[in-house]
Amino acid sequence: MRMTAAPTREAGRRDTEGMAVASFVLGLAGLLVLNLVLGPLAIWLAVTALRRGTPRPRRARLGLALGIADVALLAVLVAVYGTDPLTFWSF
Repeated sequence: MRMTAAPTREAGRRDTEGMAVASFVLGLAGLLVLNLVLGPLAIWLAVTALRRGTPRPRRARLGLALGIADVALLAVLVAVYGTDPLTFWSF
């Protein structure tokens, strides 16, 4: 006995729309905090949404760009300050 409905194409498109928005939000938040985690997650969500044909491709591309910027920012911070966590985020 099946308790849920069979997946439809419309439900899949809504999922990719959510992935595109989530990649944008995570990429934006990753510029401020946790860019080691949020940057790659934003990249993964954006690429997955684009491959599945999201109805919001611009939002997914923006999330992809922000995720790449997160990783680049992390690389710059590590190059400048090293990996010492006390000087890494001190103001």
